[in-house]
Amino acid sequence: MEWKLELVPIPVSDVDRAKAFYTQKARLEEDLDHKASEGFRVVQLTPPGSACSIAIGTGIVDTPPGSVQGLHLLVPDIDVAREQPLGRGVEVSEVRHFDGRESKLGMAGGWNSHVFFGDPDGNGWALQQLPARG
Repeated sequence: MEWKLELVPIPVSDVDRAKAFYTQKARLEEDLDHKASEGFRVVQLTPPGSACSIAIGTGIVDTPPGSVQGLHLLVPDIDVAREQPLGRGVEVSEVRHFDGRESKLGMAGGWNSHVFFGDPDGNGWALQQLPARG
């Protein structure tokens, strides 16, 4: 039996501001924007090529805005991927290359490369490039 992660709710303080960030700056695709009542609105967004989406909205999650950290988006080229949000005004970190010396997992040789950024509420994201497999 397969178990597939389908949707990750992300707590935000301003749905329209977050939607603008995710669609215009992070370039996620809008799948749905549905308001069932004054207390319930869900906006579903999907990263390009991903089978898993995120949901922002009102009345969908009780965690505080900005409390989700460590979401990873896998990319084939970390340098090219970094330039895309940077060119749209997103504050992103420099590329950080982890190797066996830096890794807490004790892996030898090249490991992963990351770029970090946050949404307007401070929810934390990473772009991650895996090493070439030999």
